[in-house]
Amino acid sequence: MPRDNIIIKCTVCGEENYIGSKNKRSHPERMEIKKYCPRCNKMTLHKEKK
Repeated sequence: MPRDNIIIKCTVCGEENYIGSKNKRSHPERMEIKKYCPRCNKMTLHKEKK
């Protein structure tokens, strides 16, 4: 399986908070998810880093 590790970054403060993996063959677009950011101290939108 072609799974690649990705870094998930907060869109508000720019902090890189999470590391995960995804299958780039079945999901080629960038991942966006609402997660908790400890620096902002709230739920914010996180996007996959380049």
